[in-house]
This record gives sequence, structure tokens and C-alpha cells, in this order.
Amino acid sequence: MARISGVDLPKKKRVEYGLTYIYGIGLHASRQILDATSIDYNKRVFELNEADVAAITKEIRENHMVEGDLRKKVAMDIKALMDIGSYRGIRHRRGLPCRGQKTKTNARTRKGKRKTVGAA
Repeated sequence: MARISGVDLPKKKRVEYGLTYIYGIGLHASRQILDATSIDYNKRVFELNEADVAAITKEIRENHMVEGDLRKKVAMDIKALMDIGSYRGIRHRRGLPCRGQKTKTNARTRKGKRKTVGAA
């Protein structure tokens, strides 16, 4: 089993898709990593040897921000928006959608369970 950036990759999947289990690596970044390390996309995770895993780990460490560091950066960016009082920061603080969606009838995921007002 390959363990990269603290994540166990699924054994039976192709490496190309297995790398996407790491937070911050999508399919495009996965293919870039495999191109840089010259590993075949169609290889399965269980077929990787120690040298392949080390090469992938080195490439990710040098050129990509993943897992804990990326989560911390995203959280700090949102906190910065809230601190400067921008519109997006205010929407984050109130727990409302911040990308322009309407909230009269939708946005239940962000707003939570309905709170009925004035029902007697």
C-alpha cells in the first residue's frame, strides 16, 4: 500500500486516479506529477515500487501544496476576508453563500434547518 502525504492510496486504482485522494491534487495535477516523474498513468497503485513512491513524494513536496498546509492556507484566507470586513468575509461569518446564490428559497446547506417564524 502506497502512503503519500499521510494518505493511504487505494491499491487497485490506477495511479492517475489514486493520487486524487490526496487533498489538493486533482486529475490535472496528478497527471502533471506523473509526467514529471515519468510514471505510466495506467500503472496500478499496488504495482508502484519504493523508488516510484519516493519520486512522487518528492515531486509533491517540492511543487504542490497539499493536505494540512493547504487546509491551513484556505482557513487563513477566509479569516483574512472576515478580518478586513469584505462582503465575502461577512457572508462567511454569517454562514451564508458567498458566491452570489439566491437565499430566499434555497441555500439550505449553508443556512441549516428551517427556523419557522411567526407560526401560531
